[in-house]
Amino acid sequence: MREIIFDTETTGLDRLDDRVIEIGGVELINRFPTGRTFHVYINPEGKIIHPDALAVHGITNEQLADKPLFAGVLHDFLDFIDGARLIAHNATFDMGFINAELNRLGHPPIHNDRVVDTLALARRKHPMGPNSLDALCRRYGIDNSHRTMHGALLDSQLLAEVYIELIGGKQAALGLTIAEQASNQRTGDADLIVIPSRPLPLRPRLTESERMAHARLVERLGDNAIWNDRMAAFVA
Repeated sequence: MREIIFDTETTGLDRLDDRVIEIGGVELINRFPTGRTFHVYINPEGKIIHPDALAVHGITNEQLADKPLFAGVLHDFLDFIDGARLIAHNATFDMGFINAELNRLGHPPIHNDRVVDTLALARRKHPMGPNSLDALCRRYGIDNSHRTMHGALLDSQLLAEVYIELIGGKQAALGLTIAEQASNQRTGDADLIVIPSRPLPLRPRLTESERMAHARLVERLGDNAIWNDRMAAFVA
């Protein structure tokens, strides 16, 4: 299963007027990072970055002056996410901005059935919160000390670690270990299954009266009963 953990930074909070200025993404295959990432800065086409947004991500209009427009990164972005499930924290925000950019270019939107919101996952798992990305990093012991400002790629990398924990990362790791052990036992076309012996035998489930009743039944069957050869074992 292929998943893309992604994040955006924008000029402000109004998806109908503000613009995406940064996209970062991290690829997971079967819930493990592959090392493949996506990261671009985007020219907002004259839209001035709101001071509140600037305080969050620190990206200035001057830094974006020579960066490509969204149309110039669209093909690479769609190639990167092609066929993957999309994972974002507060996904409604990020997808709203991405789909607004797609709409401006006459491109069909990305449907919600491809998207998983880790904020919703966190609220279900930890209803008392807090469930910000920083709070979840602290909860799961993920080092985010280098996160002094928001950044799309850095936040995606941190969210990838958080996501694994939210969906049961330790169980996933255990599954991998079991799979590796099974692989190590593989011989030819068959799997070698080693079943350890019990340290103590199980107690018999038949009572003595049940054994004797069975013996009487076999006796009534006569000398030719196939159980005669086994009687000693039943009554011993």
